[in-house]
Amino acid sequence: MRINHRQKGFSLIETLVGVAILGVIGVVLINGLFTSYKSLDTSQERVFAESLAKSQVEYIKNQDYISVASYDPNDPAKRYQIIDVPANLAGAGSTVEIMSPEIVTPVGRAGVELQSITVQVKRHDRVKLTITFYRAGFV
Repeated sequence: MRINHRQKGFSLIETLVGVAILGVIGVVLINGLFTSYKSLDTSQERVFAESLAKSQVEYIKNQDYISVASYDPNDPAKRYQIIDVPANLAGAGSTVEIMSPEIVTPVGRAGVELQSITVQVKRHDRVKLTITFYRAGFV
């Protein structure tokens, strides 16, 4: 066999360097895709939590005012009602809770009480979003 010394080609080292560069590019690409997917999932979870919390706040605003003194979380007639969580979110472990209202300003001469109400959205018993708002009413 005759070897032609003028023949050009890739050596083993060049090939290994090329494969290593492609491997690094592949790892960076997969890492970027995974980070993007995780960011999208976190963003979507935040949007769902905000939507549930805002819906609950609006639902409370449309209910009759319940004074802090007569509020009883165990009695449906003496507490603010909770929205129905859509089946797809409930199936994913999302829940909405209303913390007992707290007095911000006691009943004044006009008979008006200002209370703060906290709404928590949880997913698998982990708090995802907490919103506190204020509501005034006559007692």
